[in-house]
Amino acid sequence: MKPTLLILAAGMGSRYGGLKQIDPVGPNGEIIIEYSMHDAIRAGFGKIVFVIRHYFEDAFKEHIGSKLDGLVEVDYAYQELDSCLDGFDLPADREKPWGTGHAILVARDKIREPFAVINADDYYGPNSYQIMSDYLASLEPEAEDEYCMVGFTLRNTLTEHGDVCRGICDVDATGAMRAVVERVGIEKIGAGGRYKDDNGVEHLLTGDEIASMNLWGFQPSIFDHLGTQFARFLEERGQELKSEFFIPTVVDRLVDTGQARVQVLNTSDSWFGVTYRPDRDIAEACIRRLIDAGDYPERLWQP
Repeated sequence: MKPTLLILAAGMGSRYGGLKQIDPVGPNGEIIIEYSMHDAIRAGFGKIVFVIRHYFEDAFKEHIGSKLDGLVEVDYAYQELDSCLDGFDLPADREKPWGTGHAILVARDKIREPFAVINADDYYGPNSYQIMSDYLASLEPEAEDEYCMVGFTLRNTLTEHGDVCRGICDVDATGAMRAVVERVGIEKIGAGGRYKDDNGVEHLLTGDEIASMNLWGFQPSIFDHLGTQFARFLEERGQELKSEFFIPTVVDRLVDTGQARVQVLNTSDSWFGVTYRPDRDIAEACIRRLIDAGDYPERLWQP
């Protein structure tokens, strides 16, 4: 059975002020998500599911989803504020959905096979998709709580143009994850970074840490775990207007309680993203080098 790729794209419209404002990084107007789609198909993924918002559904399908016509099965899930609340009363002043864990949960009726998860505006590289696809395809059906993650060196995931959120991982000698903690507000400092914890205490990072960039591999069992943890999250933090339900927090709890095992996969690819508009020039130069090296065609999709 071919694995599925779940692309978390619900924030694309709000982050850039609309799909038309998304900066191209390829020579023919391609954006980062298109290179992810191309890499996934080449690596053997059999289906792509996009998590989007209803308000930009038509534009997304026209400008992005249509590129996959005749190439791979496509489906859509919708992350809205009231999705998957199961009776919880939505706070009146809440403006944004509930984070990346919530984004995966809204796709629970769309996926029945092993699947990978990515952010729409992050570039992970062809090798990352291939090792993920190979790992997911190798999983036995009874290994329902065997998950994985492609890890990147932290210093290669930081931007000069603002702070970022990263899942910082603790991995044992076999490559099994011992813990992952979502750190928010990480700023690039030299070769490393720094962040402040919930108490305002500053912490320094060397840059050698293994960082989660939300390239996860899951079995469908993750949806039950997400549902259970999201219900608890809403009970404890649902009235906080900016609280977020993060994937790394969910995974860390599963690993800590022995409910899941997560293998960290090494990749030779370099990550880059367009978290902030100035990142676009760097991304464009990286894509140009990859095209010149023969990793991608000049025109990603043939007319």
